[in-house]
Amino acid sequence: MHVAVGSGNPVKRDAVERALAAGGDTVARDATVEAQPVPSGVSEQPRGHAETIRGAETRARNVLAEGDYDLGVGLEGGVAAFDGTDGLFLIMWAAVDDGDTVGRGAGPSMRLPAEIERRVADGAELGPVMDDVLDAEGVARRGGAAGAFTGDRVDRTAALETAVAGALGPFVTKLY
Repeated sequence: MHVAVGSGNPVKRDAVERALAAGGDTVARDATVEAQPVPSGVSEQPRGHAETIRGAETRARNVLAEGDYDLGVGLEGGVAAFDGTDGLFLIMWAAVDDGDTVGRGAGPSMRLPAEIERRVADGAELGPVMDDVLDAEGVARRGGAAGAFTGDRVDRTAALETAVAGALGPFVTKLY
């Protein structure tokens, strides 16, 4: 099975590999994963679940069309509010597309600390804000905001892996 991830970020590729390897089925055993950057069709900082899901689906569809792939995977991180609670949350969505079926899954959601939330609410993108707050470069290519917000108990790869595992459901189980 030839799988393409619609991103050049190695964290996203690793998350897909880990989600595939977690299963003992033929999809996992036969999979090779290739990273290929494609446009998401959404803003640099997706806001809300609908835009974040649309970005993941667009990436999956776009990367599937780029080559001879069995599955295209799109991963998109965003920020969103939830009914019944205050603040903005880091969210992540995955879409897996084989040209006929699209599976969707979400990763964990984590509340943004007040100062980070303020900056993002004012229009800043989370990645550069995290680089600034942590006085580091390329946080999104390592542990990500998820790692920072959880004291590295859940890094970005693990969080995205959960989203991909959920999106793989229609392809790895007969329940759908």
